[in-house]
Amino acid sequence: MERLMIVVPAYNEEEALPKSLDILGEMIKRLVNQKLVAIGSKIVVVNDGSSDKTWEIIKKYHESNSEIAGINFSRNFGHQNAIIGGLSAAVDYGDIFITIDADLQDDVEAIVSMLEARLKGFDIVYGARNNRETDTSFKKWTASAFYNIMKKIGVEMVPQAADYRLMSRRAVEYLLKYKERNLFLRGIVPTIGFPSTIVYYARKEREAGTTKYPLRKMLSFAWDGITSFSVVPMHFVLGMGIVTTLVSLFMLLYAAWQYFFGATIQGWSSLMVSIWFLGGVQLIGLSVIGEYVGKVFNEVKGRPRYIIKDNLLISGSNDNK
Repeated sequence: MERLMIVVPAYNEEEALPKSLDILGEMIKRLVNQKLVAIGSKIVVVNDGSSDKTWEIIKKYHESNSEIAGINFSRNFGHQNAIIGGLSAAVDYGDIFITIDADLQDDVEAIVSMLEARLKGFDIVYGARNNRETDTSFKKWTASAFYNIMKKIGVEMVPQAADYRLMSRRAVEYLLKYKERNLFLRGIVPTIGFPSTIVYYARKEREAGTTKYPLRKMLSFAWDGITSFSVVPMHFVLGMGIVTTLVSLFMLLYAAWQYFFGATIQGWSSLMVSIWFLGGVQLIGLSVIGEYVGKVFNEVKGRPRYIIKDNLLISGSNDNK
């Protein structure tokens, strides 16, 4: 039997976390009793710089239950860094690792199916939604568009799979060798290449608290995913430049034709429209290029992706990673 570490990123989850820890704690006990995992399996909650009582709740549960531990970041470093931080802290203590969000909208019963798949030799087991009944029409449309875009630009992703997954220890060790600061784990994990499979489940409504991924964050996350894995946006800007140049040449020929046939159109509207159009294309191009330059700038600085303030896995330790 292998020792399981369930890594739970949490940001301002004081409303949902107590119930989530109760459910996950019962799941750990059940898995141990069914001899699916070894004694000593744990839940590792990563407090991603919460401003509420999330860390106090984690400490309280840790004091009464040795199966629950916690990692406390010095500030908010983001969901993806919280996952990496939790895996990095727990990698020496477990054999298999499952990441799941603190709101438990992802069905915890799928953990049993993931472990059964692990027993068949799979190093990575993705949890994927079998439907989007709990989403709004807008979110369904944007999610579908995002996956289609990622597929067309050549990014390997598992459709309808987020960050609910099981990974073996060797898969996690290789994942931790990816040192980029602009993390997009949904695209990174498939590049590891170890044997993988998918477990499907029905996603539930959030029982408490509010979503930590409003529209603004979702759009930012999607843009990070695209620009972290592909230079297609830069090719798109090149295409826009070529099309704009061709249109400008056509307009030049049209103006010359009008001049020679005495049908010159007076006014400056067309000129101003052209100037604004070309200016807009240039600004779009500069912003896309600037996005890539900014990512390179962040990478070369080599700053830590996260800073651990408190580590309940190793009582009293303070680690910078």
